[in-house]
Amino acid sequence: MPKGGQVVRTGAGIAALSPDAWDACAGTANPFLSHAFLSALEESGSATSRSGWQPLPILIDGADGRLAAAMPAYAKSHSQGEYVFDHAWADAWHRAGGEYYPKLQIAVPFSPVPGPRLLTRDPALAPALIAGAEALVEQTGMSSAHATFIDPAEVPMFEAAGWLIRTDRQFHWLNRGYASFDDFLDALSSRKRKTIRKERAAAVEGLRIEHVTGAELTEAHWDAFWHFYQDTGSRKWGRPYLSRRFFTLLGEHLADRVLLVLAYRGEEPIAGALNLIGADTLYGRYWGCTEDVPFLHFELCYYQAIDAAIARGLSRVEAGAQGEHKLARGYEPAATYSAHFIPHAGFRRAVADYLDAERRAIAENIEMLAEMTPFKRG
Repeated sequence: MPKGGQVVRTGAGIAALSPDAWDACAGTANPFLSHAFLSALEESGSATSRSGWQPLPILIDGADGRLAAAMPAYAKSHSQGEYVFDHAWADAWHRAGGEYYPKLQIAVPFSPVPGPRLLTRDPALAPALIAGAEALVEQTGMSSAHATFIDPAEVPMFEAAGWLIRTDRQFHWLNRGYASFDDFLDALSSRKRKTIRKERAAAVEGLRIEHVTGAELTEAHWDAFWHFYQDTGSRKWGRPYLSRRFFTLLGEHLADRVLLVLAYRGEEPIAGALNLIGADTLYGRYWGCTEDVPFLHFELCYYQAIDAAIARGLSRVEAGAQGEHKLARGYEPAATYSAHFIPHAGFRRAVADYLDAERRAIAENIEMLAEMTPFKRG
């Protein structure tokens, strides 16, 4: 696919590419974009054509023959595991007699984690990656392309290419120079401070909390967490997205970026939360339990994450999609962005009108929620 003097190609998968070459484009700040994470999804059978995630990374080689730019992209045969919901779009397309699937998804599978999608050693190549995605859609007859949870800095680049921008919101905790969890609590209103202290005390009564990372991680830890993850996944999605082997590969190749928070009753693990450690952010991903303990979800997923972020000097915690209950725990609303390429003129107009109204509603919602945070006023 020649575009602007650059030859844009697609690969058969990220696992087949050189880890060093991919990571030179992706950088090291966000572990979800690393070769280790994305290749583990493929090698474990979690993100493959069989699961409806056919890897089709979009690639540009530099004059030196090395990979110079890349985009994590997948041909999707459904809309599961994306967290930016387009089911209504698919239904409308089908009612009009069209085929919405396959579509091109530019994303980290199963992970609503904001980050760059235009991975380059040379930022000047970013427009060629976008053009390459458009060409792939048009040449293969796919309905559309969707770049989800893009870095805010990439929004103008997609807009300049004519892609439609969609907004949503998550809840992130921001470290404003706190020296400890108590220091963070001091920034809250008295009532909220007391509530959180009560929740934490009730959650851990009779339990032992353990943080496991790096060389401390064992297959026994992953066996326990897999049990928790299966239970949560079965209730949320019908079946878990990730295979058991994925977690083994994660431990083998990204152990130092993993933080597993486990709750034990005696010697028995009863709950766990999985986090990945970025350069400046702690990313909360999955949680599960075998025993229903009041407030334990909040403790493992939110409060322990805050403890860990403060201890590591990280500036934020991103605890995944949705969840207005995070607001009362000191997490604040933050806008997220996606970009959508829809070649069909009529459908594009309909989606554009919908997104205009949705953006206004999201902006108003974020503004309203920001007034509901538990921090002291004045």
